[in-house]
Amino acid sequence: MPSDTIKEVACMQIKYSPDADVLLVKLREGKLVDSVDIAEGLIAHYAEDGSVLEIEILDASKVVELKDLSFSLESMLAAHRMVEAKV
Repeated sequence: MPSDTIKEVACMQIKYSPDADVLLVKLREGKLVDSVDIAEGLIAHYAEDGSVLEIEILDASKVVELKDLSFSLESMLAAHRMVEAKV
């Protein structure tokens, strides 16, 4: 896998707010300029260039198994680097 792909993925963040029951998937950095309701409870937030910066899931506990949503992207990347080093 090209290392430039890994860098882009490393910017992704997943945040959950239990008080609001909202799951936010931040795909990349940028200035939010527009939001579009994709479906009921699913919102895409866009940058000036039209790229999707964030995906927001409302009432997240109804559509996502949140107990299974515990992982560390950094540990996944570290494991990938170890595999690359062995190859």
